Amino acid sequence: MSDRHHHEPAHVHDGHGDHGHGHSHAPRGGLRHRLGHLLTPHSHETADKLDSALEASARGMRALWVSLAVLGVTALLQAVVVVLSGSVALLGDTVHNAADALTAVPLGIAFVLGRRAANRRFTYGYGRAEDLAGIAIVLTITASAAFAAWTAVERLLDPRPVAHLPAVAVAALVGFAGNEWVARYRIRVGREIGSAALVADGLHARTDGFTSLAVLVGAGGAALGWRLADPLVGLAITAAIALVLRDAAREVFRRVMDAVDPELVDRAERALREVPGVRSVGELRLRWIGHRLRAEVAVVVDGEATVRQAHAVAVAAEHALLHAVAGLTAATVHADPAPAPGEADPHLALAHHATP
Repeated sequence: MSDRHHHEPAHVHDGHGDHGHGHSHAPRGGLRHRLGHLLTPHSHETADKLDSALEASARGMRALWVSLAVLGVTALLQAVVVVLSGSVALLGDTVHNAADALTAVPLGIAFVLGRRAANRRFTYGYGRAEDLAGIAIVLTITASAAFAAWTAVERLLDPRPVAHLPAVAVAALVGFAGNEWVARYRIRVGREIGSAALVADGLHARTDGFTSLAVLVGAGGAALGWRLADPLVGLAITAAIALVLRDAAREVFRRVMDAVDPELVDRAERALREVPGVRSVGELRLRWIGHRLRAEVAVVVDGEATVRQAHAVAVAAEHALLHAVAGLTAATVHADPAPAPGEADPHLALAHHATP
């Protein structure tokens, strides 16, 4: 059975730093289940839960294998035409398509690892494997760009005629159709499940589609007798690959550096301010771990509230976040008492630990 909201219990701390809740933090059933809230009326029965994190991983895996099959067939058809025609532009496009198909391997491994349960060494689980897969994809794009550039320059220095131009044109159109379909599919699924690596892979496929159209232009130039058309298009393909490399690298770099869309922060703050009992919102942090989003937030509550009352407000705040922020699967809420006149800062004992 799977969970509807896969998250951890809200945290409430008193002035001594003890936890004001009576439930365990130990994971149960890996990514499938967390212990319910024991001290509040807000509980999630196991039978009613849908584990969105596991569902997202399954969708990501499905997107990978479907696109791998489509791109594999596309690259195979193009490879046959490369052997027959000797087109260096089509060779660069074929290699790039093959590399794009093979990026499904590290992503697939990452999605499988991401399903593993958190443990005492990897207390946040294995979601970061997906970000490492994103780095592998960027390196793959870099290698394909270098190979395309090398083959194009070599053909510029030693021009050769291109044979079977109609077949080259058809292969280019097949390459465009296959890559554009895969690009749309990967980007859509990647954005829906919050996977930066899958989005980067989709952008990679989209560029492959446009480079296939460039091969078509090169075939047209060769048909008109311009022998340099094919290698020049190969260089244009290299430039296009470099552009998508920049976008993919930026996307993956931001994810590795825990960057989030500021709109998600604004949305979370708005949701928290509407929770009854929350007087103000303090520090709010969001971070992606693979395609799962986590939140850590401090909210100010009535200083005279009991531990149970403060805990109820924290749980309500957590619940509001889970509904307001798409992709959020875990939230840790810290309740601070509202300051009273003449009262010392309850966090004063931690001041000397603060990072300068």
